[in-house]
Amino acid sequence: MKDAGQWPMAARDYANTRYSELDQINTSNASQLQIAWTFSVGADRGQEAAPIIVDGTMYVVGPYDGPYPNRVFALDATTGELKWSYAPRPEPAAKGVACCDVVNRGLAFNNGKVFLNTLDNHTVAIDAKTGKELWHTKLGEINRGETITMAPVVVKGKVLVGNSGGELGVRGRLTALDEETGTIKWRAYSTGPDSDVLIGDDFKPFYDSLKGKDLGVTSWPADRWQVGGGTVWGWISYDAELNLIYYGTANPSPWNANQRSGDNLWTTAIFARDPDTGRAKWAYQINPHDLFDHDEINENLLVNLEINGTTRKVLIHPGRNGYMYVMDRATGEVISADAYDDVNSYKGVDLKTGRIIPNGEKTPILGKTINDICPAAPGAKDWQPSAWSPRTKLLYVPHQHLCMDFKSSEVGYIAGTPFVGASVDMYAGPGGYRGEFMAWDPVAKKKVWEIHEKLPVWTGTLVTAGDVTFYGTMDRLFKAVDAKNGNVLWQFRAGSGFIGQPVTYRGSDGQQYVAILSGVGGWPGVVANAEVDPRVRNAALGFTGATQDLPFYTAGGSDLLVFKLGPAGPKDGNNAQPR
Repeated sequence: MKDAGQWPMAARDYANTRYSELDQINTSNASQLQIAWTFSVGADRGQEAAPIIVDGTMYVVGPYDGPYPNRVFALDATTGELKWSYAPRPEPAAKGVACCDVVNRGLAFNNGKVFLNTLDNHTVAIDAKTGKELWHTKLGEINRGETITMAPVVVKGKVLVGNSGGELGVRGRLTALDEETGTIKWRAYSTGPDSDVLIGDDFKPFYDSLKGKDLGVTSWPADRWQVGGGTVWGWISYDAELNLIYYGTANPSPWNANQRSGDNLWTTAIFARDPDTGRAKWAYQINPHDLFDHDEINENLLVNLEINGTTRKVLIHPGRNGYMYVMDRATGEVISADAYDDVNSYKGVDLKTGRIIPNGEKTPILGKTINDICPAAPGAKDWQPSAWSPRTKLLYVPHQHLCMDFKSSEVGYIAGTPFVGASVDMYAGPGGYRGEFMAWDPVAKKKVWEIHEKLPVWTGTLVTAGDVTFYGTMDRLFKAVDAKNGNVLWQFRAGSGFIGQPVTYRGSDGQQYVAILSGVGGWPGVVANAEVDPRVRNAALGFTGATQDLPFYTAGGSDLLVFKLGPAGPKDGNNAQPR
């Protein structure tokens, strides 16, 4: 991580900044970017993975589709030459229980090993030089609806892996595996008794409402915590000085909140845990008794900010609920929580109690359609990760801009089948646009600039010391943007839409490269790459309504695109400017 020329994990660093100190590509020459080489991963489904680059080799994983699901490729990062590939031996049935496309969000590297999570609940260690499998460990059961889509993270010799499947009543958890042997060292559940959640006497949440015994049981109807969701499929951060890992938990199951009275702890929460033991040190629930599928698995960026004249070690969490949380990462105190998109489902966050303030007018009532709820179920921002620049002191946030109509219904639990209990119709938010890429000042608590997109912005982003930030659009554009003012410096039209994560690195030739996978899909894109009827607005858990027109712009793809600077050429006078 200390070598700016490499990108060893999906987030690049433990602080989840996705910031690179490389500056060869900068605001004065980004318009000269051109294709260096390409590679196909061979499966035209949603391409959400971040490539990783270590010692001149790029490692990339494909989605769980085609003849070789979740295949891993090792490529020369400068030339694109294939060094080796590894194909796991998966369970084909895993495709049938994945709620939101068969995506994989990336690999991790440590001590000469590449770590892979497969959709069918295996974590695999691969020799980075040879592609030989070193070990694999099974972590879940498909027949219970469990899958894995997140990128693993390695901390202090432990591979940290969470699960997916909240829409099937899966009980969420985070598991730590020994990186040398694959044996399970600890497992922390998101619901249930304190002994399962790894809560003990050293657990010290900041807010009184989160203090008490076995809240992961008592905040639910009898036994409902066992199928209560709270899966862990997003991002993990690590503060070595505090020796704490941070991650968010997903929505409670089912979406129909009428079937699960109480706060439903510890779903939609942020945990701080000791990576050695897994024991929770503090937690904070963002959306008690979640009404709208507002998972809070989004990234937690660890930065130091000057707030009211004092430097504070904070965690920045762009909430799915539409609020930008700035929290003290040692204690769990919420310092600020301000709306960064249109929000009418809540009335703000009470900083004294830490609790979000519901809007009773938008509370779902069984069997009745509640109209115009903002943000929609995917939130103001979903899993797509932000980036932080220590130079501009701005956060770069790709996100969607959607509202919805929501109707809840009774649903029964059957293992391995959908456990949702709601019908959703999504559409563009105020202003008529469906996506946005913005820069946010977390100290001033406001947007600095924004770019509106006609479709949700579902890619991650990165930012560099050259003051350039990158993101992609679902209608096939990959863009380089001036990090200071939001001016689009360059754009490239690919064969398929973008939902992946851009990365940058230094090749063996000394050149700076930028790489991203092209291939539309994910929750908003299955209407374009799978057999989903775009006329059914509530298909794909409601996202089809918001992206009915996507098949007119793009179809699925599987291309890894790698760019570098070329000779100067005529400037494109049609570059979009921020709004």
